[in-house]
Amino acid sequence: MRNPEEIISEILTERGIIEDKDIEEFLSEKPQKTYDPFLLADMRAGVDLLLSEIEKGSKICIYGDYDADGVTSVCVLLQGLGHLTDRLSYYIPSRFTEGYGLNVEALDRIRASGADMVVTVDCGCVSYREVEHAKSIGLKILVTDHHNIEDVMADCLVIDPKRKDNTYPFNGLAGCGVAFKLLQAVQRSTDMPKGVLTEVLDLVALGTVADIVPLKDENRTLVKYGIAAGNSGRRKSLTALKDAISLESINSENISFGLAPHINAAGRMERADMAVELLMSRDDGVIRENVDRLIHCNKERKAIQEKDYERCLKEIEDGDNFIVLRMENIHEGIAGITAGKLKDRVNRPVIITTPTGDGKLKGTCRSTEKVDIYKVLNNHSELFIRFGGHRSASGFLMNDEDFPVLKASMEDEIRKLMLEDDELFDKSLKYDIKAHPDELTADLVHSISRLEPFGEGNPEPRFLIEGIVPENVFFMGDEKNHVRFEAHGSKGSLSCVLFRRGGENRELLLSGKAVDITGRLTSQVWRGTERVQFMIDDIAEGEKRYEN
Repeated sequence: MRNPEEIISEILTERGIIEDKDIEEFLSEKPQKTYDPFLLADMRAGVDLLLSEIEKGSKICIYGDYDADGVTSVCVLLQGLGHLTDRLSYYIPSRFTEGYGLNVEALDRIRASGADMVVTVDCGCVSYREVEHAKSIGLKILVTDHHNIEDVMADCLVIDPKRKDNTYPFNGLAGCGVAFKLLQAVQRSTDMPKGVLTEVLDLVALGTVADIVPLKDENRTLVKYGIAAGNSGRRKSLTALKDAISLESINSENISFGLAPHINAAGRMERADMAVELLMSRDDGVIRENVDRLIHCNKERKAIQEKDYERCLKEIEDGDNFIVLRMENIHEGIAGITAGKLKDRVNRPVIITTPTGDGKLKGTCRSTEKVDIYKVLNNHSELFIRFGGHRSASGFLMNDEDFPVLKASMEDEIRKLMLEDDELFDKSLKYDIKAHPDELTADLVHSISRLEPFGEGNPEPRFLIEGIVPENVFFMGDEKNHVRFEAHGSKGSLSCVLFRRGGENRELLLSGKAVDITGRLTSQVWRGTERVQFMIDDIAEGEKRYEN
């Protein structure tokens, strides 16, 4: 039997964390991995331009995006730069009338409002036409972004860790991470105290986890410190939202499934400004009002999402390996979530397009692990008026008349990929390490917590337990679709729980046969007693396809 330290060491080894210094950094409560912001291309010139405009008393507009990353990015610069100037404003485009990124009409409005400079966050790196327009109307512009630059880069100062000419050692920052590096560079170039940086780390943690970027390297440092800052209670608005949705504390899981969906709900259902107003406010009345509005928006989002999901599910045709749908009246703020749920259900890339009413279609895409949706779309860039995104999620605008070409092209692309990889869509359940029930203890649960924060690039460890016979099987719930049973070891039994799939596995669970299970280890404290539980991801008899 291995002790918890040995199991943690094996997990870290599987994840490529082998050297003593790397292990110490990974497990540290106060990690030190961070980089000089001036290693980012255009950072020095960008800071010089920004400080020059501040010195002149110019009015500066922070231009963001309507998701949680964009909202927190805006707040990072509003709060940080607010120590140097009171001539700041912000602009977040409407998801419904403007769409993602810079647009000419918005720039005209910003200029008409008296702004002299625009600083983008989480957008703008390939907005060549829009940047040229900004310059033509007298707006100075500095772009900070973290998206891929496969198209023509905007002809201005562009701070983006994904630039190919960067010497920056980490390209996985979220938009709020890039905004933070700009603020860090400004702090180093002025007499601003370092406390200006620490007071925005809670925002950086929120946006970084929400944007599903890898929680590795510098992101891990930012998120660890940011979660600690969030739990300090210094930001009244964040604490109020946490309490209102019944979260005990802020951690990566509660950000992903609690805080971030509510922040995102603002831009999905109404306007992202209310999320900015909440995070920036110290007024109890304003905070209460915006918390209530976000909760209402999120409830409305859930109800519409379920209806749209069921409608889309009915439109999927058997045999399609790339799901491309043209749907009337799909709520534009929900389309991305719906595409993601469909992708998880059918294990295929999904595109949902919706008519804009002027002969165009807006598309939102979500993809499986092995299919780079951005690359696939880029192979047919001639179809799009504009498009952008990441490997796993993208969006576009196109002419409605080209929809049949899009559908056929995507199916052709996926068939080529299937010929290259006959396991393209095999759902191999991954696990980190095999374990015996006797090894899965409360001490191990506590040791696993040292690996947090969990998320993209650093998932919660999964264990494979082989050859156990379920005992004391108990089906739960109104439809008896959840199940609890015990897996016995030589030193006692391990409580195992399977949600939602108890009914379909009833015969196997009651057969008396040995099964293999994969899942994660948790614990609950009830009346002062800690109880370990194994939360099952998958269960199977005999040989099954697993990956580690």
